[in-house]
Amino acid sequence: MIHSMTGYAVAQAAIGHGTLGLELRSVNSRYLDIQFRIAEDLRALEPALRELLSSQLRRGKIDCRLYFSPNPAAPRDEQLNAAALARLRSLAQSVHTEFPDVPGLRAADILRWPGVLVEDAVAEDVLRGKALELARHARDELSATRAREGAKLADIVRERAADMARRIEIVAPLVPAAIAAFQAKLADRLREAIGAGDDERIRQEVAVFGMKIDVDEEIGRLRTHLAEVARVLARGGECGKRLDFLMQELGREANTLGAKAGSQPISDCALELKLLVEQMREQVQNIE
Repeated sequence: MIHSMTGYAVAQAAIGHGTLGLELRSVNSRYLDIQFRIAEDLRALEPALRELLSSQLRRGKIDCRLYFSPNPAAPRDEQLNAAALARLRSLAQSVHTEFPDVPGLRAADILRWPGVLVEDAVAEDVLRGKALELARHARDELSATRAREGAKLADIVRERAADMARRIEIVAPLVPAAIAAFQAKLADRLREAIGAGDDERIRQEVAVFGMKIDVDEEIGRLRTHLAEVARVLARGGECGKRLDFLMQELGREANTLGAKAGSQPISDCALELKLLVEQMREQVQNIE
């Protein structure tokens, strides 16, 4: 199976008095690059999340966001903080000693004091387990998204490669006639330029130049590279870098074909091939 490097996934679960969520965004990259955006109180989970994600994802820039959203409507189990109360009591006594006429603290004042009311925190092992569960779910969803996108990219590349193959088979039979016509035209011009010269020498020079514009080798290499593209796509897996290399080779051969073209049909074909290679390259750069 071929995977794209572009995808999105999110997973959420209720925990404590709010919602724990994990979001994954993926775009193309030469290597695997995982970036985390995690609240400081959840930062300890980063190594475990990195290991879990890298166990299945091979390439791409992955943006992982782990967050906790409090739910104001959720029931809360709040308790008094004994240490904070003792500290507040000591401060209140000190103030009362210095200012006896100042009214004492009311219950509402005490409850509003920072740190007096505390909520039962979610146990660390429970939080860790839930975060990893969400990460597995989001990772699997992201992989499925990337697989669907990868299948579409592979189809596009196959269609363009098949189009290239068809154009090559159309133009290949025209090469011998194009070379012969070019040689005849060149020979006539040489005769006009040098007058009554040595026909044997002219034929030799024309033959040498004809070999320089022979594109049989380029056509053969284009066929070979296209066959390799088909083989790599059929094999699947992590093939993005291999396909990108093949796009470079196809582009090089198409450029050479255009430079050596001895006729307008061959030149037009080379231009069409280069356009198809660029279209494939755009898709291949998103393949894992």
